[in-house]
Amino acid sequence: MKSLAELQEIRDRTRNQVILRENNDNAIRVLVGMATCGIAAGARPVLATMVDEVAKRGLANVTVTQTGCIGICQFEPVVEIVTPGQEKITYVHMTPEKAIRVVNDHLVNGSVVTEYTIGANSK
Repeated sequence: MKSLAELQEIRDRTRNQVILRENNDNAIRVLVGMATCGIAAGARPVLATMVDEVAKRGLANVTVTQTGCIGICQFEPVVEIVTPGQEKITYVHMTPEKAIRVVNDHLVNGSVVTEYTIGANSK
């Protein structure tokens, strides 16, 4: 850290990440399964990527948070997207690369990435 401006930039960036994780009743909620099985399968980088991508795009209506066991360990890492008034979408076998596409296609453009959903992967 070399200046007060750099410290303020770090503070602002961190504050934006915290705001993304706070609850907002009208927001789209992105839940990343972070139980032991999810973490072991690679959920931590998926969560970090989701938070970073949502922040990069300035999606104020999206809340990214972690949750415990979702109950489908064989499909970890799991990401659920809950949009008020719509059916929950469950993405499975997630990676940071898939998370970027989900943010872009689903959260930004409103188009579910069907090939990553549990329905497409449970056969």
